[in-house]
Amino acid sequence: MTRTPRPAIATNSYEFETEILVKPTGFREYDARWYFGLPNDGKTSDLNLYGVQALGEGLGTLMHERGVDPKIAVGHDFRHYSLSIKQALMLGLVNAGIEVLDIGLALSPMAYFAQFHLDCAGVAMVTASHNSNGWTGVKMGIEAPLTFGPDEMSRLKEIVLNAESKPRAGGSYRFVDGVRQAFIDDLVKDIKLKNKIKIVAACGNGTAGAFAEDVLTAIGAEVVAVECELDYNFPKYNPNPEDMKMLHAMADAVKEHGADVALGFDGDGDRCGVVDNEGEEIFADKVGVMLARDLSAIHENAQFVVDVKSTGLYHTDPVLIANGAKTDYYKTGHSYIKRRVNELDALVGFEKSGHYFFNAPIGRGYDCGLTSAIAILQMLDRNPDKSMADLRRALPKTWGSPTMSPYCSDEEKYGVVERVIADYQAAFAAGELINGKKITDINTVNGVRLTLEDGTWGLVRASSNTPNLVVVVESPASEVAKDAIFKDIDTRLSAYPEIGEYDQKI
Repeated sequence: MTRTPRPAIATNSYEFETEILVKPTGFREYDARWYFGLPNDGKTSDLNLYGVQALGEGLGTLMHERGVDPKIAVGHDFRHYSLSIKQALMLGLVNAGIEVLDIGLALSPMAYFAQFHLDCAGVAMVTASHNSNGWTGVKMGIEAPLTFGPDEMSRLKEIVLNAESKPRAGGSYRFVDGVRQAFIDDLVKDIKLKNKIKIVAACGNGTAGAFAEDVLTAIGAEVVAVECELDYNFPKYNPNPEDMKMLHAMADAVKEHGADVALGFDGDGDRCGVVDNEGEEIFADKVGVMLARDLSAIHENAQFVVDVKSTGLYHTDPVLIANGAKTDYYKTGHSYIKRRVNELDALVGFEKSGHYFFNAPIGRGYDCGLTSAIAILQMLDRNPDKSMADLRRALPKTWGSPTMSPYCSDEEKYGVVERVIADYQAAFAAGELINGKKITDINTVNGVRLTLEDGTWGLVRASSNTPNLVVVVESPASEVAKDAIFKDIDTRLSAYPEIGEYDQKI
């Protein structure tokens, strides 16, 4: 496709049906996300189907440019428009001379598994992940189990927006049946729970509903399926285990059914959220500490990787210290943590968002919500005298926030964060106090994470996937200290007219 994409086109127009629309901001740090649109929603689309075809041709051109085997596994999530987007993407890939293996409706980890199962260099998963309806995107990789980082995404953006794609002969299409079952068989191989564990599996009517009950039943769990029927309208809540609405629904289900734990999965099944047997929502970084405790007792001198949004307990927990565990804090983002896990040959990588990356001998190095769920159930199985709530209470006490996301446009968010960084660096240099405490550390590896002398910390960074900032706070001292650092951050952010309303606030 030699035509140059346009950055904006009126949706209800002749041009929308004939020109290529690709909004440049859809190329994120490690995957691609655009607002595709819903019928009659009155919103402006960032992408049309010709734009998706151009993306496929660009991805195929990049594969040839990087010298990888021109074969790719392609899947799609359960949204009413995802299949049409996948068809356009695959047309572009075939035009670029790529052998396309269509694995059908899939979870992102199933697509990553297909790289191994089908011996494919490439993977392209059409998904908007946890984004609300109307959004779409593609998660891509050309070296299993890694997905694209900034280098690949920048080059892909250049190829697509500058119309550098090159048509090639040799492209082909084939639908491959049976990958779903092979994926499930791989997940449950040689795993059987010894004790009776009753769980709520919550899927928010997203794609994971076609997988979760079968997988968890196969390892011996008693499964109560909640919102597991596929429905792309997402009638109860958006499938996102960071969303308090989903977590509250899981808590209600645990108490109603007397379950031992509730496990919730996002729209493309690469994340898992947890609610304990008492209906307490446990943030994913704390669940990670629980898993790290369990696994470091089995695997000597275990190496872990966590993102900068995560709790400070990975460095201070006495059990992890006694077990000889080591933890590396790194940039937020599934591709970043995945690569860091690979670089350090870490046992597991944990993100506060719920992306967990289990390396050999547990997993294959990519993020999979079902692998996470199995690991959590195995942890409970190894501790039959303790409930999930007991394991939670055994952690040192901290007071933390959910991940909060005030609106800030894609065009403005990075500039705003740079100014916020400068603001806090100046406060640090001037010896300013927050809640009577000095700032002792400013970490700018990914936005700004400031730490006070009592261990209280707060983070402000730009979201890599949506037009938002990300705000997280935590204190090992008190809830008052946690609220105080959030108030300081919120007060500073309120001075920026570019920042809009929060999705949720503490």
